[in-house]
Amino acid sequence: MPEGRLTLRERQRIAAGLAEGRSYAEIARRLDRPTSTISREVGRSGGPGDYRPERAHQAAARRARRGTLARSPDAEPRERKVLEVEEGAVEMAAGMGLPKMVARVLIGLWLSEDGRLTAAELSRGLNVSPASISMAVGYLARQGLIRRERDPQRRRDVYVVDDDAWYHSTVTSARQTLAAAEITKAAGEALGPDTPVGRRLVRGGAFLERISLDALASAERWRDLPP
Repeated sequence: MPEGRLTLRERQRIAAGLAEGRSYAEIARRLDRPTSTISREVGRSGGPGDYRPERAHQAAARRARRGTLARSPDAEPRERKVLEVEEGAVEMAAGMGLPKMVARVLIGLWLSEDGRLTAAELSRGLNVSPASISMAVGYLARQGLIRRERDPQRRRDVYVVDDDAWYHSTVTSARQTLAAAEITKAAGEALGPDTPVGRRLVRGGAFLERISLDALASAERWRDLPP
């Protein structure tokens, strides 16, 4: 039975087996690996429906590098601390609903020296494809968590996260909720506020309207909160 980490070729064979509808046990027999190895590999890499061998291989390489750093007696305390903060922050952001790749890009920007990185720098630093970075920064920009600037010296776009990031994100989210409230209330009025469905929609829309207006007011009030 092979020992050590899975190779890219083995991960490609896992993906092929999943596409063919084979069980973890059958894939494991074909690779001469324990079934637990296959189930763990697929489970932490997107699941059967979203397993990508190249992405999984890159993630495994990152985990190996981080594990080496964490165990190394020569690692600087600050390096260890940054590693711990990064891992914890990514897990927290993902737990709050951000896709894992989006969370990694956001935290990568937050922990960069000046909060400014190009797509190429993010791609190299996170060891992921430019397409993955493009998807992630597009999502983050739409949510107001980062902004895009043009760097005339480097003649390329730079993605920026700064002290106003949470303000812009809160405002963006509140405005989206306010728009949803208006649509919900209008639907309730159209169906008739004296009907069960209409009454439910009008009441729900009013609730969303109130909390979104409160969030906008609070964001303005505390925007300049000192550190």
